[in-house]
Amino acid sequence: MGIRGRDRQIDNIEFNVSDIARSKAFYGAVFGWTFTDFGPTYTEFSDGRLTGGFTTGEAVRPGGPLVILYADDLSATQRRVEAAGALITKPIFAFPGGRRFHFQDPDGYELAVWSAVQ
Repeated sequence: MGIRGRDRQIDNIEFNVSDIARSKAFYGAVFGWTFTDFGPTYTEFSDGRLTGGFTTGEAVRPGGPLVILYADDLSATQRRVEAAGALITKPIFAFPGGRRFHFQDPDGYELAVWSAVQ
């Protein structure tokens, strides 16, 4: 069973950054965000309502952060995304706490969908 009430909603925003410590210092000082580290290449932030992450796992890319949606049924959501004509840029893969895939929408924006480990 998924996380009640979050199916098909924006759940997380991920920033590819070049320096996690610098990003934590900036967003902590300016917006009061708090942080939880998950190893040397990822930290989760919280603004008190929404969580997101800073990662050095991929190159910093223009176009902004990665918007991540939640789905109770990840495979069914990937099938709907593909049926709607989107390009899957990263097939379903596991990460600590769940699984996710990335896709490119019709305008070329990359988004991701995740689900908790079931």
